[in-house]
Amino acid sequence: MSVFEGMNRRKFIASLSAAAGLILTPACLAADMKKKKLFDISLAQWSLHRMLRAKKLDNLDFAKFTKETFDIHAVEYVNQFFKNKAKDKSYLAEMKSRSTGIGVTNVLIMCDGEGHMGDSDEKKRAQTVENHKKWVEAAKFLGCHSIRVNAHAKGSYEEQIKLAADGLTRLSNFAKDFDINVIVENHGGNSSNGQWLKTVMETVNLPNCGTLPDFGNFHGYDRYKGVTETMKFAKGVSAKSHEFNAEGFEVKTDYEKMLKIVLDAGYRGYIGVEYEGGKHSEVDGIKLTRDLLIKMREKYSSMY
Repeated sequence: MSVFEGMNRRKFIASLSAAAGLILTPACLAADMKKKKLFDISLAQWSLHRMLRAKKLDNLDFAKFTKETFDIHAVEYVNQFFKNKAKDKSYLAEMKSRSTGIGVTNVLIMCDGEGHMGDSDEKKRAQTVENHKKWVEAAKFLGCHSIRVNAHAKGSYEEQIKLAADGLTRLSNFAKDFDINVIVENHGGNSSNGQWLKTVMETVNLPNCGTLPDFGNFHGYDRYKGVTETMKFAKGVSAKSHEFNAEGFEVKTDYEKMLKIVLDAGYRGYIGVEYEGGKHSEVDGIKLTRDLLIKMREKYSSMY
């Protein structure tokens, strides 16, 4: 065999290897994509508020209970259940140890009772910002990515936008140094108006200020329209549920339609189970919500 023939043969083999690589690489990528979930599921602590208030479940056991009872590996806290512990580093360390020690991710803290970001009284608005700073620090310590705040305000539609944006801007500027997001849920008042909340986000215009679209808290405002309007700014999504039929579908919210809105927006983060109904027990309601989310995730897995 001549040197020329040997070179041609080596080139031929090399080209086959390269071709094989081109064939195998997309297949490997496709297999990897199939394994990747469209979104992960977390559990909002409010789903168990009756158990927590009745002392049937302690805040420190929330992460363990979530993993063992629901096979959910991410949690969203509500500050009401450890209200006086925001600055208690030993307590927070125990919370963190108990969650991360069993592989449960701390996602966010929902903050209530600390004032309104859009309070028309300048001193009260400033105090609201101060009140939330300890929760920003607690969220950072626990490994969360966000705190959820309330943007209620008074005055005209336009005045409320200006006031809420002011409070959110102040807190977001503080939180950015901790790499924490400040997020607003549609949670009553004008915050349950998707267009209003969208305008507030555009006014603040900071990368760590966003929304927590909730499937159910629109109170007369079209929920699908509201979620669509606020998904651009979403740092989280709350899958609110109240009641399920015999087929396992939520009776007030079309989850198939709602999840398509979420996924079409490009969102791939955590979606939090938040059962708030009375027909099913808290445990059963959470399981029904979780199962419906899993069903929708499987349905859409080949489409996105």
